[in-house]
Amino acid sequence: MKVVQTRDGSFTCFSEEFKELYHARNGALEEAFEKYIKPCKIKDNYKILDIGFGLGYNSAAALHKFKNLKIIGLEKDKNILKQIPKMELPKYFQNTFKIIKQVSKTLHYKNSSEIKIIIGDASKTIKDITEKFDAVFLDPFNFKTNQELWSLSFIKEIKKRMKPSSILSTYSSAAPVRKTLQEAGFNITEGPKVGSYCTLASINLPFKLQEKNQKIVDVFGEVIN
Repeated sequence: MKVVQTRDGSFTCFSEEFKELYHARNGALEEAFEKYIKPCKIKDNYKILDIGFGLGYNSAAALHKFKNLKIIGLEKDKNILKQIPKMELPKYFQNTFKIIKQVSKTLHYKNSSEIKIIIGDASKTIKDITEKFDAVFLDPFNFKTNQELWSLSFIKEIKKRMKPSSILSTYSSAAPVRKTLQEAGFNITEGPKVGSYCTLASINLPFKLQEKNQKIVDVFGEVIN
């Protein structure tokens, strides 16, 4: 598996199956904090569902900043998990990452957090999860190549596992992704621009797209099935 350095000095990998990097070239660490941790307003004691766990940056960023978290990560590719011990990381991040280098069972972290990584197709493994989450990181490959993890049926499965005021964040701002989130009953809005804009979704929070962006969704958005 090819390892690629991103602009913020962190490393990601190239997926041969999906012909795509696991993170944007602007920076894997920057993406974790700016597109997921901050927009989801992560706090101590949160339960987080990390879909498309990959190299674990998003979960590691949460563990680094907050305590008493409960994280469930969904990941299909065992090979990407084997890359985690090889990642070169900033010193402040290295201790946090040690917990994610072991992925065989539920692991307890020194700040009273715990993380469990479930291996398999997330569109199937999610059905065995009964908990409700405070935040969801939706971070699979793009909707054209990894369609099952953007489909309306899968988004509805995610929704069932979110608290009313939970926030879902995804790096994607594609019209079909936004259309599908709305069709599933989410309120959505623009997230921070880090390379590109991301999308935030909630069941009850009064999120709303800017008018110009809603028009793009209305004209070009097609529900992903």
